[in-house]
Amino acid sequence: MSEQVITHSDIKFQEYFLNMGPQHPATHGVLRLILTLDGEEVVGIEPDLGYIHRGIEKMCEYDTYRQIIHLTDRFDYLSSHMNNEAVCLAVEKALEVEVTDRIKVIRTMMDELTRIASHLLWWGVMGMDVGALTTFMYAFRDREMINEIMEKTTGARLTMSYNIPGGVMFDLHKDFQKDVKNLIAHMRKVLPEYDRLLTGNVIFQRRMKGIGTLSKEDAVNYGATGPVARASGISCDTRKHEPYSAYNRVKFNEVIETAGDNLARYQVRMQEMYESLDILEQLVDNIPEGDYQVAMRNLIKLPKGEFYQSVETARGEFGVFIVSDGKKNPYRVHFRSPGFNNLNALLKAGLGGKIADLVATMSTFDFVIPDIDR
Repeated sequence: MSEQVITHSDIKFQEYFLNMGPQHPATHGVLRLILTLDGEEVVGIEPDLGYIHRGIEKMCEYDTYRQIIHLTDRFDYLSSHMNNEAVCLAVEKALEVEVTDRIKVIRTMMDELTRIASHLLWWGVMGMDVGALTTFMYAFRDREMINEIMEKTTGARLTMSYNIPGGVMFDLHKDFQKDVKNLIAHMRKVLPEYDRLLTGNVIFQRRMKGIGTLSKEDAVNYGATGPVARASGISCDTRKHEPYSAYNRVKFNEVIETAGDNLARYQVRMQEMYESLDILEQLVDNIPEGDYQVAMRNLIKLPKGEFYQSVETARGEFGVFIVSDGKKNPYRVHFRSPGFNNLNALLKAGLGGKIADLVATMSTFDFVIPDIDR
């Protein structure tokens, strides 16, 4: 019997589709990605949104300006304090209300505590996504210290709704300064441990370096912000370019990398935790005396017009655009969430790699799905 010889021309190749999500652990929530694959190479990514859509922007048209604040907790719930602050700043700008220095400093310190807590959760899950399970235990151990600080003052640990137009809901707890100083000392000790545990790991480096590259031009074209954009060499930190609250009275560096790959996005967030500690250290012993609320009407009505305010959340620029017709409810509210634009950038950065690379790349983009699908 003669052997049959199969040549390359006899083999038929065909692209096929794979659903990642909406209940896939790597999507960090109810996100569905329809992947087009050539073998294990990802040649197409199409997001299918809507699984957690709640119509929040439409709900805002029926709520007062105080009630809207609680809805913004549910976007990026790991940046809830910052989202709340954006609404309050927009309302205060429209009414030309100037809050006290104490309020500005409290808001800024809460912002940076929130940023560290968010980055800690990201780091813990980032390690798990590439197979390093220990990071989750370390990160959540240390994040608990921040949750306890928040809980003492606000009564909540995640969706706090602590900001209100004209100030904050409660004054700081008597232990606040002591607890923040303890946190600063603790984090300065453990962050180098994080590097020894994960950052310098040879396997981790190979999963990160040169993978999921997003060029500066593509980051601009897709409207990326936050650590995703800064890892591609873009200066876009709202705290620097349009300072709000107490950011004009502290010194800190805008962390920028240029490689645009997974490792660059990782390094930006790691270094941002050090910068947040620097900001807290400058403010913790310099909290001004004064009121934690200024007088505001119970029923807030903005003048007719259009108002916009943006803040720098843990994931990028979060903007609030309000159209007012002079009534107690806004005529229209639109939220510019960082996750939505950053998701589009993933569609570029994830192409050409393996499925396993896409899992790691998604983790470096740090998505919170309700921030995208609102």
